Amino acid sequence: MNQKLLKFSLVCASGALFLAANPKTAFAFEEPVAGFTYDKLNNSTEDNGDNAISISSLLNYPIPGFTNLGIVNVETNLMVRSGPGTDYKIVGKIPKDGGCEIIEEDDGSGWTKITSGKVTGYVKSEYLITGPEASKLALKVGNYIAKSNANGSLRVRKEPSTVSEILDVIGKGEELLVLDSIVNTDGEDHNKWVKVSLDSDDSSEGTVAYVAKEYVDISFALKKAFTLEELEYGSGVSSTRANMINYAKQFLGNRYVYGGNSLTNGIDCSAFVMKIYAKYGYSIPRNSRSQAASGTKISASKLKPGDLVFYGKSGYINHVAMYIGNNKVIHASNKRDGIKISNMNYRTPLKYVRYIND
Repeated sequence: MNQKLLKFSLVCASGALFLAANPKTAFAFEEPVAGFTYDKLNNSTEDNGDNAISISSLLNYPIPGFTNLGIVNVETNLMVRSGPGTDYKIVGKIPKDGGCEIIEEDDGSGWTKITSGKVTGYVKSEYLITGPEASKLALKVGNYIAKSNANGSLRVRKEPSTVSEILDVIGKGEELLVLDSIVNTDGEDHNKWVKVSLDSDDSSEGTVAYVAKEYVDISFALKKAFTLEELEYGSGVSSTRANMINYAKQFLGNRYVYGGNSLTNGIDCSAFVMKIYAKYGYSIPRNSRSQAASGTKISASKLKPGDLVFYGKSGYINHVAMYIGNNKVIHASNKRDGIKISNMNYRTPLKYVRYIND
């Protein structure tokens, strides 16, 4: 990826997170700050003509969306409990590098009360990074996302133009990883597009696509906690299917790595479902297109937990997820989210396939 597409620009202003007129997303803070660019890849600053400021100066300011930021420092996931102790029930979990708002500081008990996403509870303080170090880490592990605010379906296009091919459509509230904050193009479409990534096993960056700026809200985001509802599984299906889904959910929050084959250290979408199936004695192909071609095609109405859902562009399959019930899927999504749960129709499914005959 072009390195300059991942830069943050800070300006002398006051207010909240906003989009600047140039192709860089800007933070504005409560106190004047000399304009400079923060390079996310290299953790460095550039002098833009004014006096450049250091990263240590930046860390005096809050990360947008957080007043008292904490970032999870574990290898996999950090359990969130209803009270300050291991005897309290688990109410959710936060993945590695996930962000949380600290509600109550550690009072000496070794536990901190936090909130993240829809989860509020207690985590072991030793696994939280706080203060300036948390701000510094957030700039490395966070990403910009584009959230659809369209009343209907949002068209995701191949090029930044209203006459370009439609690769997919996404529903209101669904999120896409931003590759470039604002895309400058010639003519009437100038400054009206956002470059995004669609989940795909075609490359490490997914499928590059574009959405109209006016139909998305752009924000800086960290990974959030999973609710207990997302971690649990209901009854009504075979034990094989139930066990398979429960096993898959153990890896929520783990890394997405293009071409990866490790459920714990990094994996892509097709390897994820292949590994889950292999655990229960099913041998399926390695890539999503072969997986879609080898199983038994079924209709959406016939889906059971454990069946596979395929996505793509113009009929070409490039992404796979596992259905888990209640119109939800689990999948190795992208480098920002890793293994996550999504609405099944977060993109338009192209095919539904069954390998488990029960």
